[in-house]
Amino acid sequence: MIHQRTIANSFSLKGLGLHTGVEVNLVFKPAPAGHGIKFQRVDLEGQPVIAADVNRVVSTDRSTTIGSGDANVSTVEHLLSAVSGLQIDNLLVEIDGIEIPILDGSAMPFLEPLLAAGFEEQEEQREYFIVEEPITYRDEESGVEIVALPYDGFEVVSMIDFDSPTLGQQYATLRGYEDYATDIAPCRTFVFLHELEALFEHDLIKGGDLTNAIVIADQLVPQERLDKLAKRMGKETVEVTKKGILNTIQLKFHNEPARHKLLDVIGDISLLGVPIRGRILATKPGHGSNVGFTKLLKRAYMEQRRLKGRPQYNPNDKPVFNTVEIQKIMPHRYPFLLVDKIISMDEKVIVGVKNLTMNEEFFQGHFPGNPVMPGVLQIEAMAQTGGLLVLSQQEDPYGWDTYFLKIESAKFKSFVVPGDTVLFKMELIAPIRRGICQMRGTAYVGNKIVSEAELVAQVVKRP
Repeated sequence: MIHQRTIANSFSLKGLGLHTGVEVNLVFKPAPAGHGIKFQRVDLEGQPVIAADVNRVVSTDRSTTIGSGDANVSTVEHLLSAVSGLQIDNLLVEIDGIEIPILDGSAMPFLEPLLAAGFEEQEEQREYFIVEEPITYRDEESGVEIVALPYDGFEVVSMIDFDSPTLGQQYATLRGYEDYATDIAPCRTFVFLHELEALFEHDLIKGGDLTNAIVIADQLVPQERLDKLAKRMGKETVEVTKKGILNTIQLKFHNEPARHKLLDVIGDISLLGVPIRGRILATKPGHGSNVGFTKLLKRAYMEQRRLKGRPQYNPNDKPVFNTVEIQKIMPHRYPFLLVDKIISMDEKVIVGVKNLTMNEEFFQGHFPGNPVMPGVLQIEAMAQTGGLLVLSQQEDPYGWDTYFLKIESAKFKSFVVPGDTVLFKMELIAPIRRGICQMRGTAYVGNKIVSEAELVAQVVKRP
């Protein structure tokens, strides 16, 4: 069991936004279990709070921006990457502007004060998204492909290829979180010289300078252009090194650009809202593709949560009750005995199985030619399963019957057809009093919930 955690102490941070050039102040505060990662715009009326959630993404133009209503926070990826890399589950970040500061272009300026703040373990258990089958995001035009694969742990592999003779193809790998602080967090963002010049010309990076990005010159650059760039950035001069980068900073790793892309992937996929158990393979990732991929993960995660209570069925296991034993307790007989066996049972939960064949009597008249199990019979099968739980707890389980008093919140979500094996899971939602039992029923076929309802029944002694 792994518990959630937050930071132990609050702290402040400030810096310039890359695109706005405006100084912003951040305050990092501990948050309660289940809070998640959230930003609060304290400079706006009402101080709106924005959850770090992929469904809150409003832009991926050169950075990731999340928003709620009229309130936005941009360039969140490096901060979120540091938070994710340190496995922080709950955090409130107050900000008095629209953009997270760029600082040195990496996640390290966020990671170091987070480490210094310390961590506090919380009582609530951490929840994970477990990758159970391949999930693929692909863009044929750009060649982007991001895949999630089952894996007992966490691993990210990034590959970049910008058709640049200077940069070439680069790979980076992170296995687990142990090496994140040393191998990924220090890696800075990068930009090609021609992109940088265009951004300056359009006044789009007011807070940028030559110390918070690796600038790559992938073609021969006249010194006149370099001098013009240096003047604009307040430098005496700049030049291109033999490695094809401007001499304003030194590479920390030979594959620092690929490592930074991995840093971005971790930050963007943290918008899922829970950590991942799986392997992520990212080819030519960017913020737009990272967010598109994370939306696929979100859908799979929500389905996994919905099916979290799905019973596991192994037909080789010995049942709690077989059909003959069920008939000793239940008065129902063909064609109204709708449970073949009970595969698990405790004081509050029971799971029954019904194997459907074309020979079921109701298939003969219910949509002939397109046989479907009636929804009301699915509810009846739930009731019979729940009745076995209640009756088995009586001193004389053979002398009682159960009768419906109420059916609520019944939903039918998918057809049940010949050949299906249906699992009926019944859970007591209140103690049995005066023979009245309240139960929640869910019917599964494979990975699908086919129906659900809340049932109230009364246990009555047979005359």
